[in-house]
Amino acid sequence: MVIPVQVLGELFNVLTRKAGRSRAEARDALLSWHDSFPLVATAPEVMLTAADLANDHRLGIWDAVILSAASRAGCRMLLSEDMQNGFTWGGVTVVDPFASPMHELLRINMVEGGP
Repeated sequence: MVIPVQVLGELFNVLTRKAGRSRAEARDALLSWHDSFPLVATAPEVMLTAADLANDHRLGIWDAVILSAASRAGCRMLLSEDMQNGFTWGGVTVVDPFASPMHELLRINMVEGGP
């Protein structure tokens, strides 16, 4: 599992704007995730690819950055409730973890412990 840097920013916003956490609490949460998983930087190539992806598939730019970074990192699955469940690009399939029925990739990774 890897975390695109953009996701940390999204997490900070959700924690402070929707979950009512203080900025200090949100920062502590970011540090916890940072310490637990490798981060994928938003390199210039990731941003340029994201711009094409956003244009070609009508994604928001920040969702496209996350998908582009996940592809560059060699991820097979991206968990997101914001993008289209099952959308595949660059070898990465977007999976909504709250969708029913559970996406096959998620089932394999959660129920059976991965491939």
